[in-house]
Amino acid sequence: MLSRLRCFWVARIIGVVLATIVLGACSTIKLAYNNLPELSYWWLDGYLDFDGSQTPRVRDELAELLAWHRRNELPKVAALLREAQALAPGDITPQQACGFADRIRERLLAVAVQAEGPGTTLALSLGSAQLQQLERKYEKNNADYRKEWLDRTPARWQEKRFDRFLERNEDFYGPLEPAQRELLKTQVAQSVFDPRLLDRERRTRQQEALTLLRRFQQVRTTPTEARAAIHTYVLHIASPPPGAWRDHAEALQQEGCRNLAELHNSTSARQREQAVRRLQAYERDLDQLAAAL
Repeated sequence: MLSRLRCFWVARIIGVVLATIVLGACSTIKLAYNNLPELSYWWLDGYLDFDGSQTPRVRDELAELLAWHRRNELPKVAALLREAQALAPGDITPQQACGFADRIRERLLAVAVQAEGPGTTLALSLGSAQLQQLERKYEKNNADYRKEWLDRTPARWQEKRFDRFLERNEDFYGPLEPAQRELLKTQVAQSVFDPRLLDRERRTRQQEALTLLRRFQQVRTTPTEARAAIHTYVLHIASPPPGAWRDHAEALQQEGCRNLAELHNSTSARQREQAVRRLQAYERDLDQLAAAL
């Protein structure tokens, strides 16, 4: 639950903005952002099946969180887009790409921390039936993940990832040249990505969340104690402890930075102009959203 709460609050707020930027779905940013409270409520309800007392509080907290994000975070995301516009016309280094990624993660973490208060209130209000519903939802998600990734051969993983990366990059840069497509295929084929490690990490976080939430039910826990526990959990996800998953995550990050720089540096002036236009359109959308207070 805690992992889902965190993913919910983050992915449904700043994640929609950043993900649609990455995916190039410029026309959907304002529509999705303005409808986040309602869409997010139904998404989260599918995990927890809210009761009558929880529903109005959750709706209000979602609206408040979005208002906070609109005031405090949208200008910072827009500033990141302006920096990206300045970088796009020239070559970039892997270090520059990683630096930009680090700043995006800072914005994600800021939303997660802001959401800890309402997340704590919700966590302490959950009943046994809701935790059972959450566990069933985890099981369904795990089964879906297995079907989508673990039951596939490595060749199918690569094909699936290539198709996704190609779609995202072509929406951003325009059509890729044959040599650029081959570069993308090579990057995917040489990737350290392993869905089995991700599956193991997901399941570990799920069990930790369920254990923590059950402890809230079984042992009298004050809101202060619960929020501290949730904060620790959030930081644990944001910065994993030493081990196989942390090594894998760091390797993927470095790989992503190298691949982004390599592909970008292969683009033509026309493709870079297209990227700048995309970034400018995203910035305009975010500026309009921020002004709609």
